[in-house]
Amino acid sequence: MSHAMMISLGLLVVCFLIRMPIAIGMIISSTLYLAVKGMDPSVVVEIFTSKMYNNFILLAVPLFIFAANIMNSSKVTDKIFDFSKVLVGRWKGGLGHVNVIASLIFSGMTGSAVADASGLGIMEIEAMRKEGYDDGFSAAITAGSAVIGPIFPPSIPLVIYGVIAGASIGNLFLAGMVPGIILALALCIYVCYIANKRNYPSGRKYAGMEFIKMTVSAVPALLTPIILLMGIYTGIMTATEAGAVAALYALLISIFAYRSMTLPEFIQVLKNTVKSTGQIGIMLGAAYVFSYVIAVENLPSLAGNLILSFATTKVTFLIFVNIILFILGMLLDSAVLQLVLLPILCPIAQSLGIDMVHFGVVFTLNTMIGLCTPPFGMLLFIVTGISGEKMNTIIKEVMPMVLVMVLVLILVTFVPDVIKFLYLFHCCININRRGICNRRGF
Repeated sequence: MSHAMMISLGLLVVCFLIRMPIAIGMIISSTLYLAVKGMDPSVVVEIFTSKMYNNFILLAVPLFIFAANIMNSSKVTDKIFDFSKVLVGRWKGGLGHVNVIASLIFSGMTGSAVADASGLGIMEIEAMRKEGYDDGFSAAITAGSAVIGPIFPPSIPLVIYGVIAGASIGNLFLAGMVPGIILALALCIYVCYIANKRNYPSGRKYAGMEFIKMTVSAVPALLTPIILLMGIYTGIMTATEAGAVAALYALLISIFAYRSMTLPEFIQVLKNTVKSTGQIGIMLGAAYVFSYVIAVENLPSLAGNLILSFATTKVTFLIFVNIILFILGMLLDSAVLQLVLLPILCPIAQSLGIDMVHFGVVFTLNTMIGLCTPPFGMLLFIVTGISGEKMNTIIKEVMPMVLVMVLVLILVTFVPDVIKFLYLFHCCININRRGICNRRGF
């Protein structure tokens, strides 16, 4: 490692310690590296602009953010919550199950954990509080279920992973479906255990006509994930086009189906979308610049040789990566982990013959678990603000759920067929369509 790189990394650490936004810190440290090396610092601007404005896939990110903001500002979240109550609310600990199922449905529209927790979280926690659920548990299950959002398609983190790693976004979406469902089922099992242990109430059973009425009312919202997934699955639309369809459909149902979107609300949605898009855009641009620096230093190769000296097989490498990500997830934001680690880890994973779609789901699931782990889990801060409950109480309640998530992570990591069969089946269909599928198949 050169002196310029050591100085650059030292400055990056200082930026992190003084709580400077990590993206700005990466840009500053990269610029300093180029200056010390005697290279033209304007390369930073060139890389930033060329990578950002020539990547069609990245358009999916602001489009999905726009769709999520529209749904949070309209009655879509209300309809999803009501439908979930009709579906599973009558079970023991019904509202806990409603919390999980609503997150699963909502994740099929937005792909954002923050959007889930902040959008559905308010009504979920309030409803559970009225029914006598402990505030700590209500907040914890809201945070835990929100982790499903970035796993189940469409997923903003999976889009970012696909851009950095060069993996198929469509395959990543298909691969995320089963883990998302498994995680939801696992959390529902845990809710059953807690509900029986603490004697949480069962919800009421809805009569036939009431059931039909509430289901029909939710149909426009429920069609969103179906339209998106079928469009991607059949090849009618790309992930980016699916983002545009999701945004347009969310706007249409908010205006015409539920008549809940006013002009001031729409303007606020646009402002929030621009703000979030700008933040993510700066982070991605900074990641491209920093990736250029580490490529010049040949750090991926050096790190790869170091890691491969003790992680010599797929299994040992995946164990190492999961441990590192889990520890770092307690301290750093998931976006930071993606931007900093993926340029280093992806070449190593490829050299070991690890499927990049499988690695993407494992990486994303692990970093999303970090949203619920103390001391800096973002979802913990969100639900603390929403519920008004003490952070310590929420952490105590959420840690068993984190254990459940880790068990799902272990399953996804070491039984890759759990996530691979859908996208492999999809690939086989596409190849058959082109007439080039051989007898060996996939």
